[in-house]
Amino acid sequence: MQAKNPQGKKRQLRLEIPANLSATYSNSVVISQNKNEIIFDFIQVMPNDPRARIQERIVMTPAHAKVFLRTLNETIVRFEENNGEINVPARPQSLADQLFNSVRNDEEEDDE
Repeated sequence: MQAKNPQGKKRQLRLEIPANLSATYSNSVVISQNKNEIIFDFIQVMPNDPRARIQERIVMTPAHAKVFLRTLNETIVRFEENNGEINVPARPQSLADQLFNSVRNDEEEDDE
């Protein structure tokens, strides 16, 4: 990873990965904001469980979030060039749809 220091010179950053680093699985995210921050709540939604658990919360400045967006987009473009297009639903389901998709009310059952 390269970054520019105040003098405009590029410097190399050496990423250190802790030996006890664990990966966190998330299949949904809620993004919110305030005047100074963008907040990402990475969530895990499991089938047949009405709860959605926040696994990690990441807070960034708006500028860092915009750079993150740009970098994520470049990464996805590169991924699709190597692996083919990622298929996603035309309209992503809302969290409520994901959680309660299988819940039916009595009126729906009477219609069948």
